[in-house]
Amino acid sequence: MVLETERLILRKLTEQDYSDLCKILQDEEVMYAYEHAFLGEEVWAWLDKQLNRYAQYGFGLWAAILKDTGELIGQAGLTMQDCDGREVLEIGYLFQKAFWHKGYATEAAVACRDYAFETLLAEEVYSIIRDNNIASQNVAKRVGMEKVGSFVKHYYGMDMPHDIYCIKKK
Repeated sequence: MVLETERLILRKLTEQDYSDLCKILQDEEVMYAYEHAFLGEEVWAWLDKQLNRYAQYGFGLWAAILKDTGELIGQAGLTMQDCDGREVLEIGYLFQKAFWHKGYATEAAVACRDYAFETLLAEEVYSIIRDNNIASQNVAKRVGMEKVGSFVKHYYGMDMPHDIYCIKKK
């Protein structure tokens, strides 16, 4: 276990989590911000990327486990991301659609924010969010972030406008 919240346990992903990750990454509705659901090999690449992040940075996206059932319902964590040419520490999350609008993303994001400031001693934390992802923009605001800019990411052969949210350590 890396982090614990009222309803969630965040732990490192393992290869055994592949089928649970498929429930998230292969769902077109969940992956709308990416403009496509992942194929099996893309899920493996995503999982491998997290394992490499753990080795390189000591953090990445973690499995979000519902305490009540032990079910992997999503992923949340911290990653180093390119933000318009600058590498920043970002809070990210993706949850199964059945668990949307229940406060899990905010609960996990707050824990990740606090971990970034208290454990990693970060001075600021970001969320880089598609301009049409209102739900994630609302999570960023609930975490205490403010919109500080925008830029266009090139992904999957498309230009995708993104908003930049940030919170600085108090």
